[in-house]
Amino acid sequence: MKPGRLILACALVVATASGIAGASGATPAKVSGSTALALAGVIAPLSSALSGAEKKAMAMLFAANSDIPYKKPIVVTADRIVCRAGNVDITVRNCEVTFGKKTRTVNGSTANEIFATEALAGIPPDGAAGSNFESLTKLSCTIDPNAIRRKDGSGAECTFEPGN
Repeated sequence: MKPGRLILACALVVATASGIAGASGATPAKVSGSTALALAGVIAPLSSALSGAEKKAMAMLFAANSDIPYKKPIVVTADRIVCRAGNVDITVRNCEVTFGKKTRTVNGSTANEIFATEALAGIPPDGAAGSNFESLTKLSCTIDPNAIRRKDGSGAECTFEPGN
């Protein structure tokens, strides 16, 4: 093989392995079990789409109480979540959570919980001048209290697209 073709072949192998070649956008991701419950648990209190009973049920499940009176599956969604943590101004922690046309901004410990839970779910961080960002789109979590009650690891699933 000629040196020029060898270099090109090596570059294609490296690019493919790192996900650069043929990338056509974000790849949908899926998490389940305790990670999915945590992701739904930190977003549910911010959602205007959930009823008070659903929010209470999510809070109880996330607080390690699986024996709850709520029986129906709960769907927690968000169109976009962007979190930022400062690495120069280390006091900066905020997240913008978008539900349809409505965006909720949270700061401090609530933002830190969302940021950390995104990391737990495998959202890769992205750095910018003085900040680290994590973002996802199209979050959809289905929480089934009846399955969670069985304590077999089932009952919580989320899908999302990293970044964007």
